Amino acid sequence: MGRTLRSFVSFQMNWDGQVVFLTGASSGIGEGLALALAKRGAVLGLVARRREMLDDLADRCRKLGGTARVFAIDVTDEAAVAEAADEMRSEFGRIDILIANAGIGGNDEETRSYRPLSVKKVIDINLLGAVNAVHAVVPQMVDRGSGHLVAISSLAGFRGLPKSAAYSASKAGMTAFFESLRLDLKHKGIDVTIIQPGFIKTPLTSGRKNKMPFLMELDDAIPLFIKSIEKKKRFAAFPWQLATIVRAGKFMPAWLYDRIAGRARYRE
Repeated sequence: MGRTLRSFVSFQMNWDGQVVFLTGASSGIGEGLALALAKRGAVLGLVARRREMLDDLADRCRKLGGTARVFAIDVTDEAAVAEAADEMRSEFGRIDILIANAGIGGNDEETRSYRPLSVKKVIDINLLGAVNAVHAVVPQMVDRGSGHLVAISSLAGFRGLPKSAAYSASKAGMTAFFESLRLDLKHKGIDVTIIQPGFIKTPLTSGRKNKMPFLMELDDAIPLFIKSIEKKKRFAAFPWQLATIVRAGKFMPAWLYDRIAGRARYRE
């Protein structure tokens, strides 16, 4: 067995019976994660607004060997998210892993025009939706002395991007929030993983005219998400080519960053 394969196998975890609370589950990354974790025998609490899509996803998860419960709620509804988490714990005894994935791009004229209500919607879903989910699971994790919080953030949160003010702000806030959580909870048995993907073929990136650099197929990206969770990485960013460029951009002086990033047309 080669070194690379040994390394991968050593980090594989037993998902069988792991209770996962997954927001933004009905499509895209959330759907892909749900199906992959169902194959591994996970118990899934599927959270999203669209019940028909969730019901269909839950059926597919069960056929793959997983256990699935559906919560057709809005992550911006604090009480509804808390109630859903309570129902999962009532039935399965605990929540082992939160995957805070719910998000929207805000790729519309109203948001790009900085209309406060449109910008607020992006931040409410992407950032405060994650806050609601964290608040619904963390106290019980602390009491139990174990748990894992996973944030699906974005490389767009490193620095501001053109036509992305609301989205970049929401993801920068999400990254900082979960990093603070990691510091607050590191001695309480709770791991925190922040995943920052680049462009992935999902409904969120569909319909754009201009080419997105290093665009990944969803099926290629999902194993990277799962490996990052299994290894309990503090940070994970991919694809590595784009992550390297974006991280370098964080240290560029403003005049150079403005010159390079100002030419980007990814959101068009």
